Amino acid sequence: MFGIHDFTLFVISALIFIAAPGIDAVFVLSRGISNGRASGMAASAGVATGAFVHTILSTVGLSLILSQSVTLFTAIKIIGGLYLIYIGIKSLLKKSKGIDIKKTSDVPLRKHYIQGVITNVANPKNILFYLSFLPQFASTNGENGSLALLVLGSTFALIVLLWYSLVTYFSTLATKTLKDNKTFNIILDKVSGIVFIALGLKLLVTKPN
Repeated sequence: MFGIHDFTLFVISALIFIAAPGIDAVFVLSRGISNGRASGMAASAGVATGAFVHTILSTVGLSLILSQSVTLFTAIKIIGGLYLIYIGIKSLLKKSKGIDIKKTSDVPLRKHYIQGVITNVANPKNILFYLSFLPQFASTNGENGSLALLVLGSTFALIVLLWYSLVTYFSTLATKTLKDNKTFNIILDKVSGIVFIALGLKLLVTKPN
């Protein structure tokens, strides 16, 4: 239907890919544990929105153009890498005072959402992933080609949202116990900062092929 085949295999493969540790997972976990469940959910929605943006780009063929243009690919790579390094440096310099669940409602959720979108969209590896992964389950020839990519990409974005929402929910259960543990929060900030910087540096050396 819609030019899609092996849909069950697609869902299973998507779950495996999404569940693997990566930039999006680190970002969502760090926001959820450090700022509360609402912030984690906002970050999850942002990452899912970024996935949908890649779906639209793939459907209209822009991802193919980006992947074949060294200049555009390099620009996205630099923006994404520097942004992750920026987030990492902020985490390293942050002075933790413990997690206060009562104040999570004051956190600008829109900021975490936008950061989630940028983190996902500015990752050039996602461009290559969509170009190589989605066509394997879609009949790209004929009138249903674009529709198949749109349905598969939208399904992938939905799985992203559901998965990271679950990850946020269960990871923040520990927040009630660890909210006043200053040492834990300092370690969390430093580790997440180092990881973000490392991921940013890795992005900067990513090659199109």
